Amino acid sequence: MRDEGIRPLGVEGAARGRWALMDYNDVIVHIFHKPVRLFYDIEGMWADAPRIEVEDKPAAKKAPAKSRAE
Repeated sequence: MRDEGIRPLGVEGAARGRWALMDYNDVIVHIFHKPVRLFYDIEGMWADAPRIEVEDKPAAKKAPAKSRAE
């Protein structure tokens, strides 16, 4: 996200290293240390929600813009 110039509105919990929350307005990202993830079972809470498939491979990098001097 940073490489694309997209910055979160806020980040919480990253300093403790067990659970971080990143707020991108329409999307909230939770990053868990595995034991904490298993304890909170976020996937279980959302088991009935529809699933959206996403590609695993990252998007292609954009070529750097040429300067006017080139």
